[in-house]
Amino acid sequence: MATFKRFEDIEAWQKARELCKEINSYINNQNFSKDFGLISQIRNSSGSVMDNIAEGFDREGKKEFSQFLSIAKASCGETQSQLYRALDNGYITEVEFQKTYQSANETKAKITGLMNYLRTSEIKGIKFKSNDNQTSNTQTSNEND
Repeated sequence: MATFKRFEDIEAWQKARELCKEINSYINNQNFSKDFGLISQIRNSSGSVMDNIAEGFDREGKKEFSQFLSIAKASCGETQSQLYRALDNGYITEVEFQKTYQSANETKAKITGLMNYLRTSEIKGIKFKSNDNQTSNTQTSNEND
């Protein structure tokens, strides 16, 4: 797996952004316009997916990143549940529901793949890099003494 320099490089974040755009296109539809509660919930949960991926990445540690990915995945599930409410209330069509539900599944799959990679990776994170180098330098220096 490639090293990410920016959260925007992460495929799971890119998929989450697309999911968020899909949700926003439905919210802007007149059918949704009066259900302020559901609008707020589905906008927040879909936005939370991409936001948690970005925040976890910027924490610069593997464990924290994994924790935020778990939250992002759960927010994706929350968005899927809210899609059912939108469908049941007639705010979206069956076709729109299926398309967006599938998009959420694909997003969750990308998040899960990244979580699995991090679970088995030796990389601890950027914030540990200088500490690892200091440890190596100290060990090398001690070996030369």
